[in-house]
Amino acid sequence: MLPYIVVAAVAALVVTLIVWLVDPAPPKTITLSAGPHDSSFVVAADQYKKILAQNGITLNVLESDGSVQNLQRLLDPKQHVDLALVQGGVANGLDTASLMSLGSVFYVPVVVFYRGTGVTQLSQLEGKRIAVGREGSGTRLLALQLLDANGILPGGDTTFVPSDGLQAATQLVTGEVDAAILSGDSATRGLMLRLLRVPGISVMNFDEAAAYTRLFPYLDQIDLPPGVLDLRRKIPPETVHLISPTVELVARTNLHPAISDLLIEAAQEVHGMPGLLQRAGQFPSPVAHEYQISEDAQRYYRTGKSFLYRTLPFWLASIGDRTLVLLLPVAVLLFPAMRLIPALYRWRVRSRIYRYYGSLIAIERGALAQTTGEERARLFAELDRIEESLNRLRMPLAYADAFYVLREHVGFVRGRLGAGTR
Repeated sequence: MLPYIVVAAVAALVVTLIVWLVDPAPPKTITLSAGPHDSSFVVAADQYKKILAQNGITLNVLESDGSVQNLQRLLDPKQHVDLALVQGGVANGLDTASLMSLGSVFYVPVVVFYRGTGVTQLSQLEGKRIAVGREGSGTRLLALQLLDANGILPGGDTTFVPSDGLQAATQLVTGEVDAAILSGDSATRGLMLRLLRVPGISVMNFDEAAAYTRLFPYLDQIDLPPGVLDLRRKIPPETVHLISPTVELVARTNLHPAISDLLIEAAQEVHGMPGLLQRAGQFPSPVAHEYQISEDAQRYYRTGKSFLYRTLPFWLASIGDRTLVLLLPVAVLLFPAMRLIPALYRWRVRSRIYRYYGSLIAIERGALAQTTGEERARLFAELDRIEESLNRLRMPLAYADAFYVLREHVGFVRGRLGAGTR
């Protein structure tokens, strides 16, 4: 029994070392780069923080200028950032192989308001003053890409004004700009209602929305149905076609799988409800536009949390999950080892018996030789030591026959040695 216990203890120690060294425990603290203060990005990140705290994970939320800075932080190995909320369209031309997506989490629609009526194409805004968003924001980067696709470039007759949100809306109402491209937090329900109630301000209908989604794969087509902003006044009066990038939860590829599961679970709780632009359960979605979807995320979207994480506390489940990953290869090694134990045990016991036979043979040879009385006395003393050692020897019952045969042989050698003295 003792050998089995020893082998099992060694195997358990080896598994423990492998689990902690090869597959380390999830970190207790991670950092997320979110967005500007009071933006929907920060609001969502703060909600993630509360949910993760319930499982003992601390989420540090960093404010930023927007998606552009978020992506820069992720790509910079010197920045201690594990993941970020990144709007589609900001990764154009960048090497993002070191990043992975945990899924899309919400829409940030592009809404174009302008002075006058009849504008259905962005190209019609050429030569005008357009609020395109502040420097470093995802809104500005996306607006410039869309305008570029319509032949409107910086340095031409069109003036690009670096403002967004309430500032851009105010400039539009006062006539300081002719159009404002709003996106995400800039295009809130309240702000859109206020602008649509201002005489002379219209919202552009993207009649070519389908074409935009083909040219820019990170864009989706979404609609504002009649009355969705104000049922009583039926605002908007007819369906408005919009285009929208999605915000993805992007992480570095070394993110721990258990943390990935917790983040997607938090995103489901935060973004899974129906809203102005989405159906219930639409987000988070495994559809990733610009980044490879992680294997852990794919597995989670297919099957959800594993049995251990559904039934055990997070940290206990984490240890169990990492141990099970190594259980099969360890079992492959352990079972042959267990089969060798009986053979090793037999060899160990018999080797103790055979060791005495080596001494007996030497004594018998001495008895057959022409020895003096003093030498024979020494050989008798050696036999006495052997017998005394055998009296103290603890031998398993299974080997009692070999043990008693050994004692008979000791007596036989004693007889031969005694016969030589006569």
